[in-house]
Amino acid sequence: MTDRTSTSDPSTRRVGDELASFSARLYRLGWMPGTSGNLSARLPGAPDRALITASGRDKGELTAQDMVVVDARTGDPVQPTALRASAETSIHAAVYRTTDAEAVIHVHSPYATAVACRAGRETRTTLVHLERFELLKGLGLADATSTELPVFPNWAEVSRIAADVADYYGQATAAPPGLLIAGHGVTAWGKDLAQARNRLECLESICQLLVIGAGEIRVRDPG
Repeated sequence: MTDRTSTSDPSTRRVGDELASFSARLYRLGWMPGTSGNLSARLPGAPDRALITASGRDKGELTAQDMVVVDARTGDPVQPTALRASAETSIHAAVYRTTDAEAVIHVHSPYATAVACRAGRETRTTLVHLERFELLKGLGLADATSTELPVFPNWAEVSRIAADVADYYGQATAAPPGLLIAGHGVTAWGKDLAQARNRLECLESICQLLVIGAGEIRVRDPG
């Protein structure tokens, strides 16, 4: 009998095709150079499982066969495969555990990465204050006038980044559907890949405005 979460299952393959399509679009934007970046989405009918891009694959040439089924809460593979899930799977799992995300996208878009470089710290989480930008309305915030975007330390052990993300989003109220990792890039999520991408584009555009001087990059510690 075929496992319902096998990548050959029709519904899983449809999600894989969608991940590959979104990946190719983001690659063409220059946001996923080389093999960088990763995308995932919960599986229909199996919300405890997610499909995520495999590690070490060119993000402009992915197919549905370049995906790995993982436990959405832990990031652990749920079936034998020769592929390795993205090295940052545990961060996706932390988002799924602590938010209502159905899809998660991580990229190295230039302006968000620039802000992550400027606002990030080696050993502590910081917050970038965002206000007055019309694009904040695209994040689905309860109060679209302002928010604080967390920037997490880029620990060598990805599990430490994931733990920081889970701790923050497990407690934060009114937090935005996105985050930065110091010197690394931006992650955003939503009810599906289209909404996650839209929110990602809004965050990148806001960061572009900050970098070119439309506002001050105001950084503070949580608390």
